[in-house]
Amino acid sequence: MPQTAEHLHFSREEYLAWEANQQDKHEYLGGEVFCMVGVRQIHSIVALNIASELKQQLKGKPCRPHISDMKLQIDAADAFYYPDIMVSCDERDRQADLYLEHPSLIVEVLSESTASYDMGLKFEYYRLIPELKEYVLVDPERLKIWLYRKNQANEWVLHDFPNKASVLFESIGCVLQQEDIFEGIVL
Repeated sequence: MPQTAEHLHFSREEYLAWEANQQDKHEYLGGEVFCMVGVRQIHSIVALNIASELKQQLKGKPCRPHISDMKLQIDAADAFYYPDIMVSCDERDRQADLYLEHPSLIVEVLSESTASYDMGLKFEYYRLIPELKEYVLVDPERLKIWLYRKNQANEWVLHDFPNKASVLFESIGCVLQQEDIFEGIVL
């Protein structure tokens, strides 16, 4: 997990007020604040590719894609995160200003420093969001995609996509091609 801020403990309100005046982004978990580190180019390319494809496919629909500049509040975890990409189809989020609370889809592009956290504790907290239907992990180094989808029994089922297979995001009715997701990546 990233480094904590110098201030040892924040309330949610203190965090939001403090964060609004910061040059860098910070995530919040249970009163602690963690500075977000910059990303490698490969991470940025993949996140932009996915967000661009989703923006085009969702044009004119009630679902909105957001990139890592929009905060996500998880009330049940006492947390604020900056997911790489999230899509909300919820009217309450359309009215939101500083953060969303009801995404249907979250995508995290893995990096060496965050992969275990994104796959573990962060996913545990994301599962506390009742409206979340799909969580996607993208590994740009291995050109791999793992999609966790919540089924009718509220169980999270892993969907693994072999190379070149289309990736279906059922929650928002979008299909992305892997060559579009990984366009511009040279290993």
